[in-house]
Amino acid sequence: MFSPGLKGVTAARTAISHIDGEAGKLFYRGYEIRDVASQYSFEEVAYLIWNGRLPDKKELNDLKKALVQQRTLSESSMSVLTALPDQMDLMSVIRTVLSAQGTSDYAWKPTISQAIRLTALVPTIISNRLRLLNGESLIEPDSSLDHVENYLYMLTGKQPSTAVKAALETYMILTMEHSMNASTFSARVTASTESDLVSAITAAIGTMKGPLHGGAPSGVIDLLNEISTKDRAEKVIRQKITIGEKLMGFGHRVYKTHDPRSVALRDKLTESNGADEWLDLALHVEETAIAVLADLKPGRALYTNVEFYAAAIMKSIDLPAELFTPTFTASRIVGWTAHVLEQAEDNVIFRPQAEYVGELK
Repeated sequence: MFSPGLKGVTAARTAISHIDGEAGKLFYRGYEIRDVASQYSFEEVAYLIWNGRLPDKKELNDLKKALVQQRTLSESSMSVLTALPDQMDLMSVIRTVLSAQGTSDYAWKPTISQAIRLTALVPTIISNRLRLLNGESLIEPDSSLDHVENYLYMLTGKQPSTAVKAALETYMILTMEHSMNASTFSARVTASTESDLVSAITAAIGTMKGPLHGGAPSGVIDLLNEISTKDRAEKVIRQKITIGEKLMGFGHRVYKTHDPRSVALRDKLTESNGADEWLDLALHVEETAIAVLADLKPGRALYTNVEFYAAAIMKSIDLPAELFTPTFTASRIVGWTAHVLEQAEDNVIFRPQAEYVGELK
């Protein structure tokens, strides 16, 4: 049976995550995402996704130490990073520097230690590249900081506020894994040939780079900038809906109701309501937009997706829009590597059929 884009085709069995689009639920290893995001750290959730269970205190400390130890780029990797042309986009930079890790240390079969190494490197690649382009001195990783907090520190040189750190960590947990999406499928296809983990992850990064997958928050940021203050929210939103303009950050092709990641992120932001101007504005805009949509388009359910709050976070910590997909990548690499590990446990090479529609001479 021909199914364009393999839509609706089950290509693998997984115990890593489950999406219930009709009910608006997402599960990591059986745990509902709202519980995961509200109770655990990035490191704890990464351990859960890689190992299938939550860590005890010693296991968590060991993972944190391993991530800290692997943060620094080697001299050869830094040489590659500094040699890349300024006009190369950041996703291509991440892909190229990770490729330079070589294959000898990442040969089949993949291991969790390899996954930790790659996960630790991505924030360093992003921050070093951004600072080099801006003519700023590089910031060494801080071994006293956890994974997400260190990422923010290396980008800005400043300790983030509690509200911003919590918001970005929650976002990175929520985007860590999302079942058989396009980039994860790419990683599993590459791994199914018994290629190395680096090759599988660079294939995933190349897929994430496409605008139909990784996305960009610029439209949401433009919306928040245009509204700028709470008192303008209803007027701007009504005008956009009336003229048929798309509301950026609303709607998702998988979820038929609330995107559970958006709900979980909103819950986290509500805890610090008023602590950050832009996060506070985003909460108000969501409430206003849903109310206006209910008034002007009754019966049409449109809710915020995770991109909406991701854009608000990026704006609140003054990060440029081009960091959205790279930051997405810094979290999703945990899910990609987990899927490669799972693929390796019961591997069958992917070899779908193609329906020939050309002529026979």
